[in-house]
Order: sequence, then C-alpha cells, then structure tokens
Amino acid sequence: MADGRADAETWSEADDTRLFRKVSLRLIPFLMLCYAVAYLDRVNVGFAKLGMSEELGFGEAAYGLGAGIFFIGYFLFEVPSNAILHRVGARIWIARIMISWSVVSASCALVQGPISFYCVRFLLGIAEAGFFPGIILYLTYWFPAARRGQIVALFMVAIPLAGMVGGPLSGFIMQSLDGALGWGGWRWMFVIEAVPALLLGLMIPLILSSRVEDARWLTPRERARVAHVVRTDMPTDATSHASLRDLVSDPLILRFALIYFCCVMGQYGVTFWLPTLVAAAAKGSTMQIGLYSALPYACAVVAMVLVCRHSDRVGERRWHLAMPMLLGASGLIAAPLLQDQVWLSTTLLCLAAAATLTATPMFWTLPTATLSGSAAAIGIAAINSIGNLAGFASPLLVGWISDATGSIEAGMMLLAGLLIGGAALVLAMKRPRDAAPDESSRDAVIPEL
Repeated sequence: MADGRADAETWSEADDTRLFRKVSLRLIPFLMLCYAVAYLDRVNVGFAKLGMSEELGFGEAAYGLGAGIFFIGYFLFEVPSNAILHRVGARIWIARIMISWSVVSASCALVQGPISFYCVRFLLGIAEAGFFPGIILYLTYWFPAARRGQIVALFMVAIPLAGMVGGPLSGFIMQSLDGALGWGGWRWMFVIEAVPALLLGLMIPLILSSRVEDARWLTPRERARVAHVVRTDMPTDATSHASLRDLVSDPLILRFALIYFCCVMGQYGVTFWLPTLVAAAAKGSTMQIGLYSALPYACAVVAMVLVCRHSDRVGERRWHLAMPMLLGASGLIAAPLLQDQVWLSTTLLCLAAAATLTATPMFWTLPTATLSGSAAAIGIAAINSIGNLAGFASPLLVGWISDATGSIEAGMMLLAGLLIGGAALVLAMKRPRDAAPDESSRDAVIPEL
C-alpha cells in the first residue's frame, strides 16, 4: 500500500472531500438501513402494546418491565460482543448479530403471557448486543473526528426514519392482519418486521470491509490516504490500551456513561411511549396513530443532520449537546399536559423527538475523540451498555409511575428532570477536545438530504 503520509502533500481539501464522500456513500446508506431495521425490531413493542395489552391482559408496569428487560441482556453482553468484533472484524460479527436478532424478534409473535414476554425480550437484548457500539467503533476506523459528528448523525437518522416508516407500517399490519389465521395483528407485525434483518444480515459480508486495508472498492492510494488521515487525527493523549477495569473506574468514562444514561432516558421516553401519547391525543384508529407518530420522527431527521453538521463546521460540541437535552425536557413536560389539544400536543412531541434524538449522535462526538484502539472497542461498549440501562429504567419507571398515578405526566417529568441533569453535567465538563472546524465539510462530506 502506498504511504499515505508521504503522499499527503499531493492531496487537496477537495480531494479529501471527494474521497470521504466516496467512503460515506459506500458505507452509510447500508449501515443506516441496518440500524433502522434494528431499531424497529427493538421498539415496535410500543405498537404491539396497543393490541398485546388487551389480548394478554398486561398492565402498564408489566409492559414497561418487558420493554425494558431487553436492555439487561444488552448490558450483560455488549462489552464482550464489541471485543469480539474488534478481533474478528465487522463483516462476520455484525452479520451474526443481525441474523440472530431477526430469529428472536420473530419469536416475539409466540408470546403467551408476561413470563414468555420477559424471556423473549431478554434474549432479544442478548442477540442485538454489540450492534450499535460496534458500528460507532467501525466508523472511527473510516472517518476523522472533524467529519464524525455529521457522519454519526446521518447513521443515527435511521432512528427517526424507522419511526417515520415503522409507525404507519406497524399500524397498517396490525389493523389489516388482525385476526388472520387466528392471530392478533401484533403477532403478524413481529414476524413481518423481522424479515428485513435476516436479509440484511446475509448481505453484510458482500458490502462491508472490516478494515480500510481490505476495501477493494478503494484504490491503493485512496486506502493509504484514509488510513493516514484517521491515524494522524487521533490526539496524542488518547487512550489506546486499557483494561475494562481501568476504563470503568475512569471518572471521565463514568461521566460519559452518566450523561449518555440521561440522553437515553429521554430518547426511550419518546420511542416507547410516543404511540401511547399520540393515542391519548388523537384518539383514532391504529393506522391513524401510526401516521401521527411519523410526524415527530420527520422533524428529528432534519434536526439531527442540521445540528450535527453545524457542530462539525464550528468545532463546538458541548452546547450542541446540552441545548437539545434542555429542549427535549421542555417538550416532554408540556406535551402530556396539553394532550387534549391534538395539534399543539403533536407539535410539542415533535420538539421532544427532534431534540432527544439529536442529543444522541452529538454525545458520541465526545468519547470517540478520547479513545482509540482496543480502549475504544471496550470503552465505547462500556459507555453504551451502562448508558443503555436507561432503556430498562425508562419504560419500567414510567410504567410504574403511570399505574400509580393514573396518568403519564409524572413519568414524563421524571425523564425531563434527568435530561436537565445530563445537560448540567455536559456544561460542567472542562472544554473537551472539540474537532477543529472542517471547511471542506461545507461542500457536503455526506450526501445532501
């Protein structure tokens, strides 16, 4: 392979822009699709609840426990999963993750009561563990920090896209197939929405390259340039080798994990309870609820890309993370209180969804600029696994509070308080190593939406 360092003087900013656009066009659309399918299989239980609770007699607390127990399995297996990915490569391991979770997700259709519901959700968490932090780690192999904010944001646009498509799709399946062959529509939804994960898992070995050096779709000179830019971008004080014990006892890692916990509490407050909040406001059919639910996610697509692109351009991270958390908190507080006014409540849900979903990709610009090598594989997974315990706590606490109080407002206020606390932690940090403003990113490192 050519020496990317020796060849660097022959590369202009325009050449780098074209090169990283080529890399992003190869990787990001496919990874977005994979994550959209993953996220849909994770949160479609929010729509299943509309039929499952009635058919199986679930209360809010039972549903909240089942929705959240996914993250216990996810927490237990995420760090070892990412360590294996770092050793064997993304092509093999991401394919294994997607194929196994498709099988488990489809088996949610066989749930007969609370115990089987809890068991299948726990197994789904084990099957999917390592996918998200594995992709975040994988992107650090291909993109320098100055381009990573908008790249991670574009990848994570898959979350609101999954909501935009998944809401109407789930509503359509549940309404049109309800009673077919003696099954409730929610059972058909689980089976049908698991199929794309299986197909994409089989495609991964044909599309992804585990390392830059293996990317035959780049020329040798291009491979050398990508590897050189990513390697020299890492700060000299980055942690590259550390044990799991060292990382999880590091105060900075623990702070990252706590901030991410607050982000995820708000995010899943939206994704798991949005159908319920919309149903309370709109009071329509399952299909109508699905269509209303797509609006907040559409707003989130725009907000995620614009905010993260602006952060890359100006090289600032903390305020670009803290402000969405604060705005998300205000939306979560106000929307349930005004649910008798459909369009005002929906507007506030749009604000909550756009803000909380924007906070997540902005968060990942901080730890990925601090960790490298094996420490990145373990540290990113550790932060994500600890933070994602919020995925267990969020639906469980909101469900319990809703059952206890008879309304969902108090649960949403709890989530808002955590978002405010997380924003305070971000702003209290010493100014992190922000990415230098990247002028070439103005010419669209990523495809324009």
